[in-house]
Amino acid sequence: MTRPAPFSLRLTDAERKRLESQAGSMPLASYIKSVVFADEAPKYRRRKKPPVAEQQLLAEVLARLGQTRTSNNLNQIAKHLNQGTLILDEELESDLKRAVAEVAWLRATLIEALGKKR
Repeated sequence: MTRPAPFSLRLTDAERKRLESQAGSMPLASYIKSVVFADEAPKYRRRKKPPVAEQQLLAEVLARLGQTRTSNNLNQIAKHLNQGTLILDEELESDLKRAVAEVAWLRATLIEALGKKR
């Protein structure tokens, strides 16, 4: 089914803000159609925004991921392990323990931020 050319509607800033507020997370075009065509328009459920605490946890995880080279370091270790060239010394053992702790923290924090049960 092809759609006809778009329909344009001009609004003042105040009108647009009011319309966006009424639409919530629904796209404006969908909201306008749902009001105009009431029974015929598709119905959308409002998306719940995650609570601020969870957003802060997710931001912390992303910030930590951006500051660390853990994933790259683990990849290099796996490469050497697969090649049989990995030499486990005290420094590498310490690095591995730190990486495992970092991954465990990331996992636990993501689970908490997403509201999942462990």
